[in-house]
Amino acid sequence: MQVILKKMMKTRHLIYLLALLLFSCSTKKDHFTAEEVAGWPVVDVDEIFKDLDEPILEKKAAQIDRILQNLKKKTPFNGTVLFAEKGRVILVKSYGHADLIRRKGEINVDDVFQLSSVSKMFTAEAIMILKTRGLIDYDEDVQKYIPEFPYDGITVRMLLTHRSGLSRYETLADNNWPDKKVPFTNEDMIKYYATYRPDPYFRPDNGFHYCNVNYAMLASIVERVSGKSFVDFMREDVFDAIGMKKSYIYDMPTDTMVSTYLPNCVQGYYIGRRKPRRAQNEYLNGVKGDKIMFSNVEDMYRFKLAIDYGLLVPDTIQAEAFAPGSPNYAKKKDNYGFGWRISKKYPNCYYHYGWWKAYRSFFMIDKENDRTMIVLTNTDRGPNSEVFWKILRDNTIELAPSSVNIPILELEDNIRFPYLSYRFRR
Repeated sequence: MQVILKKMMKTRHLIYLLALLLFSCSTKKDHFTAEEVAGWPVVDVDEIFKDLDEPILEKKAAQIDRILQNLKKKTPFNGTVLFAEKGRVILVKSYGHADLIRRKGEINVDDVFQLSSVSKMFTAEAIMILKTRGLIDYDEDVQKYIPEFPYDGITVRMLLTHRSGLSRYETLADNNWPDKKVPFTNEDMIKYYATYRPDPYFRPDNGFHYCNVNYAMLASIVERVSGKSFVDFMREDVFDAIGMKKSYIYDMPTDTMVSTYLPNCVQGYYIGRRKPRRAQNEYLNGVKGDKIMFSNVEDMYRFKLAIDYGLLVPDTIQAEAFAPGSPNYAKKKDNYGFGWRISKKYPNCYYHYGWWKAYRSFFMIDKENDRTMIVLTNTDRGPNSEVFWKILRDNTIELAPSSVNIPILELEDNIRFPYLSYRFRR
């Protein structure tokens, strides 16, 4: 009897809805009073429309969650994860504690982590924005933008693709910076290269060597060319532009001593044989561009969608980020574009990992299957990337394609991004 009544209720709602639509089309009234609206029947839209994708999305989410829960039991896995496929966010979830010493305080999915080297793809995006505006030429000598730069023949493109041959600024600072309690900045780095002129590893464009100095120099170029601090440029021209509301570049105060710990973020921990040890801040965190960006998984996914839809730079310029920067690179090794590694093992896949002072991060895109996996952790040890690749490349549960349209844009505050939640696109 209850089933029959429920069906009758559904039918009655549909009749009311159809009648309302016919009435709206036939009447000449262009507005209704609050009293009239209050008297209208309530139509339960969820009772009318059925989302046929929902069961398979839930099944896929449960499958991934089981893997990550088991990973949590077997390894020091502690952090947040976002998995998306064909335009839908399938799983966004946190695992573990914010305080690993006392095992207290659950991590939340909107908590921010230090991205380590995953910061590089955002620095590359800033350079591409300046390229779009006609302010930078990739093949121009770095000395055009930083006149005191002491090496000839190194171009912006070589910095982007790690083909400059420059030696590590970390070693230069460790050997010469007099007080490790005082921040070492990008400007200090440039002065030290001009003063000490350390020998490069090889001649410009004569090989590939992944080195943080390349992206630290790119951040300095952004400042010199734009006339803004790197912190301000990234906030105004990248983060605010696409609604990355929790993301920022850490700006270490240079007029004070290095703080004991990083502020306003999930703290990093070193996992030893005994209890975990909280990672301290350090003087090299004053250098930006190669690291020291903070974000959460949902902001990072907004960035992924923004580059998919060309919301920051045109597609023709964005495509260079995923093009091999070293055409003659060893066949068995992954190549490097502009801030992205190009997988040899997994065709049409792009990624970057990060590790810096007890933070590990993973940003992986499988364009072949339209999947994205973002993992942010706050421990120096944990699962390797292969377990995340297995999740990303697993085809046991197939999803149908979703709409690729963006029907509504956020216009307030000049945010260039879909207003409707991307998490529920079908």
